[in-house]
Amino acid sequence: MGIVVLAIISAIELALMTFSLVTQSRQEKIRGVVHIISFAAFVIFVAVSVIPWSFRWFGLATLLFFLAVLALWNLFLKPRWHIAEYKSGAIIFRALAILFLAFISLSPGLIFPPYHPLTVTGQYQVATARFTYTDENRIEAFSTSGENRQVNAVFWYPQEGDNAEIFPLVVFSHGGLGLETSNESLYHELASHGYVVCSVGHPYHAFWTRGEDGGITLVSWAYFRELQEENPQRDMQQSFRYYQKWMETRLGDINFVINTIVGNASNSASGVYALVDVERIGVMGHSLGGSAALALPRLRDDIDAVIALESPFLFDIAGVEGDQFVWTDQVYPVPVLNVYSDSAWEHLADWPQYSRNYALLTDAPATAYNLYFPGRGHFSLTDLSLTSPFLVRLLEGGQATRDPAAYLRDVNQACLEFFNHHLKD
Repeated sequence: MGIVVLAIISAIELALMTFSLVTQSRQEKIRGVVHIISFAAFVIFVAVSVIPWSFRWFGLATLLFFLAVLALWNLFLKPRWHIAEYKSGAIIFRALAILFLAFISLSPGLIFPPYHPLTVTGQYQVATARFTYTDENRIEAFSTSGENRQVNAVFWYPQEGDNAEIFPLVVFSHGGLGLETSNESLYHELASHGYVVCSVGHPYHAFWTRGEDGGITLVSWAYFRELQEENPQRDMQQSFRYYQKWMETRLGDINFVINTIVGNASNSASGVYALVDVERIGVMGHSLGGSAALALPRLRDDIDAVIALESPFLFDIAGVEGDQFVWTDQVYPVPVLNVYSDSAWEHLADWPQYSRNYALLTDAPATAYNLYFPGRGHFSLTDLSLTSPFLVRLLEGGQATRDPAAYLRDVNQACLEFFNHHLKD
């Protein structure tokens, strides 16, 4: 839709420019009438839902409104002596400026076009809830005001479950610059099959995260710079320090959220907490969030299964000796599924932080599973491939060979089957 609208605006402005150049006149009246009609047509199309109103259209609405107001001024209020003389350069510049502004105003719609969510396959209708928990035992490290750290938790759960029925809990941690909604299609799919899914929004690690009160916390620029600087092939000691720092934040958040859920579920719970089976808990995550999920069974004995969507075992790095990471020799304690895309699969043997992942390909215990989904890259393991195909093409590079929706359905199905086997069977 955004491309179609941009094409229409371009055709109109180029036609007006050509007409002005041919007639050697500014054609203020015709231009003004066209701009007023354009704004009126946009309002009508929004009113009758030909254009579905959302944040994608706010910029264009502002631009068309401004052009319509300017047209009214030129047609009815502008003094006659104030009429500018005809200059072909000015005519061309004005048309190109409007086209540029139209492109900028439509960019949210071009980058984040409307999309259809994946259809769930489970029997349950899915409900959602959002909470913000305050950790009284931790001070916010990203602030100097001394307040306690607050962590956001969003739930997807079976809406029509029997009052006496309880379901396994799955806790998700988003990627390094992700969102708590990064894998919403997966959350819906799991919840529709009888899981309570909680996605943790890590303040200052998320690109943005929204609290229970609607407040938005943006990413910390210091943390963002760390992500850009980190490279174990250039400075392994620095990478190790960053890994420890990031894991401390992530694991503190996830442990706190799980403890809060388990505590509420065990004490005369109501609402979503009453649906949680505290004896069946799985954790998962994407990228850096998956690294945190992989660490949880090392720290607590109530985790039954883990899924990592293209994530290194960062917590298992015990130190650095020379030009190599030193890894813990402890056996991984629970069943784990490692999922890979084209982005990492061919590099597992080359990237130092993925050494343990590579070892599990050749010497995997019976409880360690590895799945490679070819045809797309790292960010296609999240819903970003649906919400912004443009960004995914930009970030992943190259040309994908798989349809994003089909790719996600395959990944989600594999996650569902793994959890069904280890949390339900």
